[in-house]
Amino acid sequence: MLSKEDIAKRIAKEVKDGYYVNLGIGIPTLVANYVQPNISVEFQSENGVLGMGPFPFEGEEDADLINAGKQTITTLPGASFFDSAFSFGMIRGQHVDLTILGAMEVSENGDIANWKIPGKMVKGMGGAMDLVASADNIIVAMMHVNKAGESKILKQCSLPLTGVGCVKKVVTELAVLEVTPNGFKLLERAPGVSVEHIIAATEAHLIIEGDIPEMEIA
Repeated sequence: MLSKEDIAKRIAKEVKDGYYVNLGIGIPTLVANYVQPNISVEFQSENGVLGMGPFPFEGEEDADLINAGKQTITTLPGASFFDSAFSFGMIRGQHVDLTILGAMEVSENGDIANWKIPGKMVKGMGGAMDLVASADNIIVAMMHVNKAGESKILKQCSLPLTGVGCVKKVVTELAVLEVTPNGFKLLERAPGVSVEHIIAATEAHLIIEGDIPEMEIA
């Protein structure tokens, strides 16, 4: 099974030259560390940064440079800073090519729940609503099962939804799944993980066609 860093490495392969990419809180923030050096990508953070780089090395942090998750970041040459109104104008204006989000649940028709667990205090949905409503390409980075070993890849989400029918692909510690009109299609499996293991860990129906290749992480 993959680590969170490995999940980020696999998603980094989905980032193309010239993309503008929004990174959500959690595993998605790691993606900036693993983008291929031969492509040019602009990472955007909803708190008002365009041109984020990888995380800083220990001792080189600048407390004034943070992402939406309040983690210290680096910036690349040409980076810019702006207010939230401008940032969300960029998001709502559909100027982001790829959005990478974390999630608590994803359903087989592409619904995502990633903002609230009933009974727990939350400040609100925040920017997640704008991101899922405006982005054409959403990839979810998440763990396949919860701490109790229960599937988070579901026929239908049980938690309050952030967006409906918006997720295109899910990458977990076990698999790469594509959301199709007929449900989740298994594209790749983690190194050493069997198809049977993935089926057992998934509540939703999986479409499995032919031999399923292992993910390429390096």
